[in-house]
Amino acid sequence: MSTEAGEVGANTSAVAPVEPLRLLAEDAEDLHIISAALQDAILRPVDIVWEPGSRRVTLKLSRFCWECGGTRVMAAMQFGDVIAVKSRRLPRLPESALELLAMEFAPDEAPGGRVILMFAGGGDLRIDVECLDAVLTDLSERWPARLAPSHLSEAGEPG
Repeated sequence: MSTEAGEVGANTSAVAPVEPLRLLAEDAEDLHIISAALQDAILRPVDIVWEPGSRRVTLKLSRFCWECGGTRVMAAMQFGDVIAVKSRRLPRLPESALELLAMEFAPDEAPGGRVILMFAGGGDLRIDVECLDAVLTDLSERWPARLAPSHLSEAGEPG
């Protein structure tokens, strides 16, 4: 997916008001929809909060609004009924930029399973849940994105 940088800023003064996105995931199909909405979201390790006592994980993200064309919005994603959280190959510096590529749900003993968040650069975050209970909501007004995300194939060509 690629959008020319010039297209991102086009008509930013005439952006129509859009209702904040609010989505709930209770199964793999629901999570797939949220994953599409969060493709290319940017966050930092410090924006991932695991609260073992409350059994929840909250992520604060800058979401690229594919549905609005060229804007970003601050959003929050929260997972409930969390049993464990593990990361692999994610930067340890709290202010490092992470780009979320996709999320998937791998069912285990019903209704539980693992939510896998995959990031650019090959790192991932695994959230083990007793049951899938996730919410995504926009938190701020939208602002024009400086650049649209670009997805390059292995050959370096836009894909």
